[in-house]
Amino acid sequence: MAKNSFQYSSLPEEETMPHHFNATNTTSSSMHLQELPANCYALEFQEPFEGFAEFEDKASAADSSHNHRQAEKRRRDRINGQLARLRRLIPKSEKMDKAALLERVVEQVKDLKRKASEISKIFTIPSEIDDITIECHRKENHPNNNNNNNNNNNNSNNNNNSNIMFMKATLCCEDRPDLIPELIRELKDLNLTVIGADIGCLGGRMKSILLLYYKLDSNNDGVVCNVSAIKQSLMGVLTRIISWSSASTSSFRVTSKRQRFFFSS
Repeated sequence: MAKNSFQYSSLPEEETMPHHFNATNTTSSSMHLQELPANCYALEFQEPFEGFAEFEDKASAADSSHNHRQAEKRRRDRINGQLARLRRLIPKSEKMDKAALLERVVEQVKDLKRKASEISKIFTIPSEIDDITIECHRKENHPNNNNNNNNNNNNSNNNNNSNIMFMKATLCCEDRPDLIPELIRELKDLNLTVIGADIGCLGGRMKSILLLYYKLDSNNDGVVCNVSAIKQSLMGVLTRIISWSSASTSSFRVTSKRQRFFFSS
């Protein structure tokens, strides 16, 4: 091996090789060959190459420009994909430009919203927000009374039925399997009797319209207090059920069929 050649750890050692080497070029940069513990030598630059910072800035700018172009391309592809999906939903939209297509979509959405509002007046369809409404009414005659009774029987029945309050409770919340049994237990604890129910479920939501009645106290002063107390208690029960339904939807999904339960008349 030549006397001034580089020596690596994988090659045979030579005692005649110098342990320090200086090389000076036309610039002010210099490099040193330093000895390592295992007879290896590391090449160290004391000063950077001339123009290295400028080259690094250009490389960084080129990389940033490339990333920007790729992000812009993905954004355009995503927008074009959504527009293509809208064209498949809207009939005769192949030759529409983007503005006309979006205008047609807005009109279509408004029309669907109007139709959904009309259908919800006929059928029990749950809304997207949690809601509770309670209406109280007092009737002179109980629904189970016979209209063919004589006047004496009617007078005696009216005295009893004047203390009966009818309530209409509407509940809209997230659906879960044990909601109906829980609702029945809470209503029984309040001594409320269910005489009618209309329940609709759609998309993991449930809307329940319950017709209830409650027998009030005979005291006139107690009637007003009793109505207010029952209404507040029912509102508290339904609010608690809604909060439980909202909290339980994050832990499981409704996959099984709802169990059938019958209301006691």
